[in-house]
Amino acid sequence: MSHPIVHIEFSAQDREAASQFYSDLFGWKVEQFPEMNYATFEAEGGPGGGFNPVTETNPAGAVVVYVGTDDIDASLAKAESLGGKTVYPKTEIPGIGWFGLFQDPTGNTVGLYTIMGEQT
Repeated sequence: MSHPIVHIEFSAQDREAASQFYSDLFGWKVEQFPEMNYATFEAEGGPGGGFNPVTETNPAGAVVVYVGTDDIDASLAKAESLGGKTVYPKTEIPGIGWFGLFQDPTGNTVGLYTIMGEQT
C-alpha cells in the first residue's frame, strides 16, 4: 500500500472561530461535530483535515499530519523499531475508521489512519 497524506489537524483554542477563519479565508467547507469538540474541513485539491482542541499534549500551534496505512499496528511497530515511540495506540473512530499516533526520533507527532472497511 502507498502511504499518502490523508488528513491534517490544526490545534484550535476555539474550533468554531478557527473554522470560520479558514472558511472565510480559503472557502473550505467545514462541518462541526460538537459532541466530539471537533470540526472537519475539506480543502479543494488536497487532503482535508480537522480542528483539534488545544490540550496539554496538543498545544496551540501544533499541526499533525496523518498518513494512510492499511495496518496501523504494524506501522506503529515499525516506527518503534526505527527509534520512534507510540503516543496513542490504534483507536477506533466509531463509524469512520481507526487512528494511532507516534512520535518520530526528532519529536514530531505523526498520525496514522485507516478508513472503515480497509482495516487488516
